[in-house]
Amino acid sequence: MQLYTAQSFAQRQSLVVTAQLQQAICLLQMPNAELSSFIETQSEENPFLELRLPPAPAPSSALPRSQAAAGDDWDRVAGLAADPGPSLYVHVTAEIARLGLTAEESAAASVFLDALEPWGWLGQPLELLAPRAGLSLEAAERLLAKLHRIEPAGLFARSLAECLRLQASEQGLLTPLFAAVLDHLSLLAAADLRGLCRACGCGMEELKAVLRQLRGLNPKPGALFDAAPSPQRPPDLLVSPGPDGWRVDLNRSTLPTVVVRADTAQDFAGSAAPYVGERLSVARWLARAVEHRNQTTLKIGAEVVRRQRGFLEEGPARMEPMTLREVADAVGVHESTVSRVSSGLMIATPQGTFPLKSFFTAALSAREGDTAGSAAAVRHRVRQLVQAESPDDPLSDDAIARIISDEGVTLARRTVAKYREQLNIPSSVQRRRQALVTGAL
Repeated sequence: MQLYTAQSFAQRQSLVVTAQLQQAICLLQMPNAELSSFIETQSEENPFLELRLPPAPAPSSALPRSQAAAGDDWDRVAGLAADPGPSLYVHVTAEIARLGLTAEESAAASVFLDALEPWGWLGQPLELLAPRAGLSLEAAERLLAKLHRIEPAGLFARSLAECLRLQASEQGLLTPLFAAVLDHLSLLAAADLRGLCRACGCGMEELKAVLRQLRGLNPKPGALFDAAPSPQRPPDLLVSPGPDGWRVDLNRSTLPTVVVRADTAQDFAGSAAPYVGERLSVARWLARAVEHRNQTTLKIGAEVVRRQRGFLEEGPARMEPMTLREVADAVGVHESTVSRVSSGLMIATPQGTFPLKSFFTAALSAREGDTAGSAAAVRHRVRQLVQAESPDDPLSDDAIARIISDEGVTLARRTVAKYREQLNIPSSVQRRRQALVTGAL
């Protein structure tokens, strides 16, 4: 066998994902706040790049109107500057100082305070806290009994039963039957009222009277504190009614602007010329990439709004089925581009503020002559039917499937069960038990 070397030539095309292309792809799914942080980081390394942020909104003392109010600026949420009051830690510290404890007890109480969970319970067992506080287990029990006198009742409880027991004792509700119910909370959690009656040795009417009192107690007394409003992420797209239909705009109040400072390049000369050219090129590319990101976002948002006009006017029941491919074909971009844009952005509509990806939902089969419904609309219908059902006769999955099928959308029982689980709705048997526990029956 003879071996030899040879050269051959071939021509082929391939797509190379450069670093700039990767960055441009990442820009597509960045919300406005994240985009601002990225541009600010780039401007710190590039003397020819400047981040220009929109002016801060004027503080408002008035509460914001509903999200459904057309024309509302999202920045009105800055008006929610109410005083949240003292934190749980500050409140308990002040209460401990009023108990008249000894110096040794005060030092040990600080260990208990550090173990306090945000909802007001002790987060660690007493067997571990006692040696850390330098106390015997008996002394720790005595100190804990003093801490249980702190208002609101239920703080420093070691379990749900103890938390409710402390509150019931303070309100004069701790009868032998009430104590027996607290000893069998597992049966109450399973909504087994008949088993609870047998365990407590009482009738159903007596048990229901105790449950009405139990519902008036607070299982998490620490949650009364630290009630500052959680920050809300502003939307990236705003939808409002216009003269020719629905209008989509970028949220300019949070949208950053890239400014290329090409006029400062003349301050550099000589050996810095290669550096100047490279930095200017990067700054100009970033400005074009951000503008492309904004235009792509606006086009995709406009197409989504065009297809979901029924939802904007009538709510979730009119959510139309829509796929990534349909929007991509209509806009003229790749399906992956639509996926990236919709996964990271929020859109404010008259029905509320939602992730853009929530508008993409599959179509369900329909009878001949009927319009196919979307999975989101059917889930909304399932929720409506459960909310309107009679507590003593809740709808089974089969009954819900029949009702929705009679309305035109073919639906199987297992599909109803899947949607019900997605909505965190218990089964009909569990719903009836919960109605018994809450006193609805």
